[in-house]
Amino acid sequence: MGGNRPYSKDNLEVLRQGIKDESVDLIYPDPPLNSDRTYSVLFRARSGEGSHAQQPALIRPAMPLWDGAPVGTWANLVTVVRTVVAVALGMAAVVGHDARLLVVAYAVYWVGDMLDGWLARRLDQETRLGAIADIVSDRACCAVLVCGLCTVQPALWPALVVFLLQFMVLDCVLSLSFLGWPLLSPNDFHRVSVVVWRLNWSPPAKAINTAGVVLAVATGSLPLAVSVAVAQVAVKAWSAYRVTTLALPGR
Repeated sequence: MGGNRPYSKDNLEVLRQGIKDESVDLIYPDPPLNSDRTYSVLFRARSGEGSHAQQPALIRPAMPLWDGAPVGTWANLVTVVRTVVAVALGMAAVVGHDARLLVVAYAVYWVGDMLDGWLARRLDQETRLGAIADIVSDRACCAVLVCGLCTVQPALWPALVVFLLQFMVLDCVLSLSFLGWPLLSPNDFHRVSVVVWRLNWSPPAKAINTAGVVLAVATGSLPLAVSVAVAQVAVKAWSAYRVTTLALPGR
């Protein structure tokens, strides 16, 4: 009989892919389970009443930003290339007030964003550094491309300002919150909160996050664009609050 082999992965994934069928006699689940609960050590006074001094019984294991995994991967290369190309084309569109060039820049940004994620998963190249690079790249691209939208639809600048502040600040902090848990990227946040994941990093949510205001701006309607931008702020603000409650003891 071989020695023990620990797995630091999702339980169902390990059971389906790493363990042969009919090879386990007993499975013993050991909390904490994915129940959004914090388990605490209970201190009591001599009177038997609960003490105000408490501490968590279990602390989430720390996960380094870089665990020695290769940095020069195909996925990271695509992230770098799509950032450089999209930003360059976006700046050219801003200077030349060129709507068609702006469309090309957005296409490079969106296609590259989907491609680097697909490559990371397909080639097993997902890393925390890669996820952070992707988040930073998205902000670099959007900062320039939204300026391009302002030159094409200057009357809609209020909606674009709301979107840009939300995406550059609120959504950035929210996207980086996965670092508080032993996760590789925000795409794994369903292991912490399915609701927050569905609202922010599920495929439909990610599409709406960057394309919602752009499509609203394309209609030329300021009320519609502002409504979409404000709705996104509300979703991101609630999600950020929810994440803070997940990290607090006793919640």
